[in-house]
Amino acid sequence: MGDATTGARPETATGPVQEGPAPADLESADLDEAGLRLDVDGAVATVTLNRPERRNAMTFATWRGLAAIGRSLPQDVRVAVLRGAGPSFSAGIDLGMFSGGGEGFADGADAEGTGRFIAELQEGYTWLRRPDIVTVAAVHGHAIGAGFQLALACDIRVVADDARFCMKEPALGLVPDLTGTKPLVEIVGIGRALELCLTARTVHADEAARIGLAETLVPRDGLDAAVRDLVGALLAVNPGAAVATKRLLWEAAENSLDEQCAAERREQIGRLRELFGG
Repeated sequence: MGDATTGARPETATGPVQEGPAPADLESADLDEAGLRLDVDGAVATVTLNRPERRNAMTFATWRGLAAIGRSLPQDVRVAVLRGAGPSFSAGIDLGMFSGGGEGFADGADAEGTGRFIAELQEGYTWLRRPDIVTVAAVHGHAIGAGFQLALACDIRVVADDARFCMKEPALGLVPDLTGTKPLVEIVGIGRALELCLTARTVHADEAARIGLAETLVPRDGLDAAVRDLVGALLAVNPGAAVATKRLLWEAAENSLDEQCAAERREQIGRLRELFGG
């Protein structure tokens, strides 16, 4: 899950977010409690981690809120942007959850129940891989533990030059359990993933770009413009082709060549039928 700094001063979000109502079945009070903000403008949803005074440290409510957002997005949303308010993307788990005084960690004695509990939290991340939505992480400042895994769950990461990534869980006696291990290994390889996780060291933005954790590296003051340009380019592509292509690319790593060739044929037949009425 991750580590969190405390006592950070409140700041404004990374830039102007898109105004618009949240879906009707998401209560704004629930999102506020979860430390989240959702703005939907046509085909673009902007999800903001909104606890800047805690550097967007995450709680169980945060992960449940992310899952609720994924379940509730309007069908015409094609791009979802994940970002953080204030000085950081996310400093990871709120360490207050270790000290009691509210919902805390299970002791693992009930393996089945604890597994269901973790699966519920993981749902806040897994929807980001849906083929019908392209997800973009706009990362600045700290992206630690659960925050790092949230960035990894997105399809594309646009990273400011002040970004700092760290997989902190092993240093806390935990493992990364918010879906981050698979994309991390796929992006950087098993050896580098082991080194990053088992040393819990900080990866600065320039190294992140070098090893593939960032698709785009920009100056801090250019992050908002870079994300806007990327979103515009994503929306310019045929929607059906975008969905089919994302589905193909996500399948590719698990498929043999013959299986992937068959998948390409299947998706292309679907596109031809839609385009030409076959």
